[in-house]
Amino acid sequence: MKGLIQFISSMIIFGTIGLIIKQIKLSSIEIAIFSSFIGCTFLILIYVLRNKKLDFPFLKNYKWLIIISSLALAGNWVFLFQSYQYTSISNATLGYYLGPIIVLLLSPFILKEALSRKSILCIGSSLVGLIFILSNGFLQPGLDDVLGILISMLAGSCYACLMLANKFIKQGSRLDLTVFQLGITSLILLPFIFIVEGGFEIQTQISVIPFIVFLGIINTGIGFWLFFSGMEKLNGQNIALLSYIDPLVAIFISGLILREQFTYLQIIGGLILITSTFLSEFSFKQLRIRRKQGF
Repeated sequence: MKGLIQFISSMIIFGTIGLIIKQIKLSSIEIAIFSSFIGCTFLILIYVLRNKKLDFPFLKNYKWLIIISSLALAGNWVFLFQSYQYTSISNATLGYYLGPIIVLLLSPFILKEALSRKSILCIGSSLVGLIFILSNGFLQPGLDDVLGILISMLAGSCYACLMLANKFIKQGSRLDLTVFQLGITSLILLPFIFIVEGGFEIQTQISVIPFIVFLGIINTGIGFWLFFSGMEKLNGQNIALLSYIDPLVAIFISGLILREQFTYLQIIGGLILITSTFLSEFSFKQLRIRRKQGF
């Protein structure tokens, strides 16, 4: 149950990323490097306050998996943040959630997790609900929207690689893993700031600093700590299903704050999505056993 709560909490936090990114007028690479660096620094501060040390032997034992997952995380952020510059949060979210579908399809082969009928039905229903929620923006895209959706699909592919790589890291603290991945991600992105962007431009955008700090501490540091901790205790299919909470939160927030209009089709899609996610976690078999035992 703890892992479930942690993962759901991370999805709620991630659901606010699009809204925060819309307030930051910097390049996607610059946003990603500041986010990862601030998040890493914040978590290291937690270590200092708790008088703990990072587990460097853990880094050595899983160095290649951590490097691969850090590369995936870097690609995930850069592509996702870039997609927000071309299209709406709804369109970017639809393309991005190609990731959980990839995890679902690959989990029987890579993670050796058999697909149950219930999982297939719930994930299929969740996908239908997600399409309903995002139907308006996706059915009438412009050229920029199409480009944004394609870029977000690349982000979703990187997200799938991140989830699958982390499932093979069996030992070690999830807080250690988060710190190492965020630190390595910032180092990976650092050369691209100068090669692609020609240096940092945040000095010309002082007003974005509060949003950068919020993105780094909340959406990155705390969000990924909960994300990796929860993922450790869930199987690939549950991860794929619960990941749909993220887009639901994103669309809900965009409607309240950005005043995007909701249609009846989107409301129906949200109900389908919530119901499918609930049923995927609810065990009728365990309920019958408890009733027989008098609980």
